[in-house]
Amino acid sequence: MLKFVLQISNEPMHHQLAELFRQNIASATWSQGDCLPSEAELGAAHGVSRGTVRHALASLRHEGLIVGGRGKPPTVARSVPSQPFATFMSFTEWAQSIGKAPGQQTYEIARRRAKSETAACMGLAVGEPVVQLVRLRLLDEVPVMLERGTFAFEVGQLLFEFDTDTGSIFGYFTAQGIEISRGKHLIDAVSADEIDASLLGIEIGAPLLRERRVTYGGEGQILECSDDRYLPQAANFVIENTREARAALARVPRNA
Repeated sequence: MLKFVLQISNEPMHHQLAELFRQNIASATWSQGDCLPSEAELGAAHGVSRGTVRHALASLRHEGLIVGGRGKPPTVARSVPSQPFATFMSFTEWAQSIGKAPGQQTYEIARRRAKSETAACMGLAVGEPVVQLVRLRLLDEVPVMLERGTFAFEVGQLLFEFDTDTGSIFGYFTAQGIEISRGKHLIDAVSADEIDASLLGIEIGAPLLRERRVTYGGEGQILECSDDRYLPQAANFVIENTREARAALARVPRNA
């Protein structure tokens, strides 16, 4: 095994080692299904302790990049692109960050009156105007997600002047001077309905990974409520906490 020396950095050694291991997987130096070298071999190759190796491997295991443990040698997991919340605002940015070509096909964009559920999400009165969008999102021309977005009318009306098949809606909003501040997410699993099945090419009732998001502007106003449904084999989500910066997380009962 070749020996690699980690560079001097302010990053903890196990962070550097984990990043090197991620690169090994991304470059197919470690391919899907490969067994990794032992902790002792990895420690000797990189000049670190087994504890440092174990800590780095734990990070990869938590991210779903490797599987195994408790007596079983770690192996490279089946590749599923992970979407970190650092890019939650833009499917396009996420796709580009993992070396995929983003794509989109718009099936509907319309002005409607907010019904009770929509009004509650948006903080509006029932009957106020909103703009609703249905788009199929693709990676390398392969469908992976169905997007249903409901926008506050003052920002949503801009979409009638934008070709939503050409790229990122949030990128377009930003170019129009709209400040996008933060988002609140709820991740759960749902069964595909008739529209999901038709556009994603799956059976009705098939499992989907759903991200419901509320997006806020710079003054705290709600810009969008979305319901994005991913094929589970196509994507997952990763949240990384540190002692210095912990994501604000909450577990919400399914009936909430």
